[in-house]
Amino acid sequence: MRMLLKISIPAAQGNRAIKDGSLASIMEKSLAELKPEAAYFTLDKGDRTAFIFVDVKDITAIPSICEPFFFGFEAAISMTPVMDANDLRAGLKLMMQKT
Repeated sequence: MRMLLKISIPAAQGNRAIKDGSLASIMEKSLAELKPEAAYFTLDKGDRTAFIFVDVKDITAIPSICEPFFFGFEAAISMTPVMDANDLRAGLKLMMQKT
């Protein structure tokens, strides 16, 4: 299932991680493992924030996806199922068949 992984890194933890080099290394390692469809980095509510679109094939992968960010940055994380345009078309077609 395609998921939007939102990772918000508090300023103090982000500053520490930049200074000690762990921000870059954890992000690079995580992106290499996750192989995201897309990854965007921005500022949200005063926190460094990443929006990463990943395919989660098995729900048991969630701890291995999230824990590096919890441990490395004390990040706040949310995961939200998302669709692309083709998924939406297929879902609407199924919905119309049921009505």
